[in-house]
Amino acid sequence: MGSPQYAQELDLRWRVLRGPLGFGRDAVAFPFEAESLHLVAIEAGRVVGCVLFHPEGTATGRLFQMAVEPDRQGTGLGTRLVRALEDEVTRRGFQEITLHARDTAVAFYAGLGYEPSGPPSVEVGIPHQNMRRDLPAPGA
Repeated sequence: MGSPQYAQELDLRWRVLRGPLGFGRDAVAFPFEAESLHLVAIEAGRVVGCVLFHPEGTATGRLFQMAVEPDRQGTGLGTRLVRALEDEVTRRGFQEITLHARDTAVAFYAGLGYEPSGPPSVEVGIPHQNMRRDLPAPGA
């Protein structure tokens, strides 16, 4: 958690996810991050994308804090990060991923096979949709 990549990940998450909403840098870290899986994409020595996963039981967990540098959005990097996360958590025995998608990201996740789950809600002052996806059996 004290690595240069983690510091860059926190900065990316703040610049893409929290800063534009008016939150300070201290509002980006979650208390359960040390128990969460962090995947980052690194280009030319800097973190340009990240996605996190927190177990919420033996078979399910939540994808959260997905962020991609604005100049890399739309290049397939986000899709590669989510698929890498899915592969890793499937390998670890998880069978389902849930997430809280901002309204602006619902189509992205739907395109990856995630489905709405429950009514929309408001988080950090903006509309979100809970979504979920069953993972394929390992080796399928």
